Amino acid sequence: MSTSEPEASRSSDDRATSSDDRATPDSLLHSAPGTGVAPEDLVMASGRDVTPATLEWARKKMEREGPNCVERLLP
Repeated sequence: MSTSEPEASRSSDDRATSSDDRATPDSLLHSAPGTGVAPEDLVMASGRDVTPATLEWARKKMEREGPNCVERLLP
């Protein structure tokens, strides 16, 4: 017989509470472009590594589409 216990069957007192167990507040999920979006923000929102090439891509994209272009990448 197994001694492990399924997560759902443990009481809330038995479970360790971590930040991974809670949902991110909606206000933190949006970038609010009026607060000054930098090319680095756009690169990171796209899931890319920050490199000189991706920073240049982000600068050009922001020039063409404006800083709110990051909203198309975020919820």
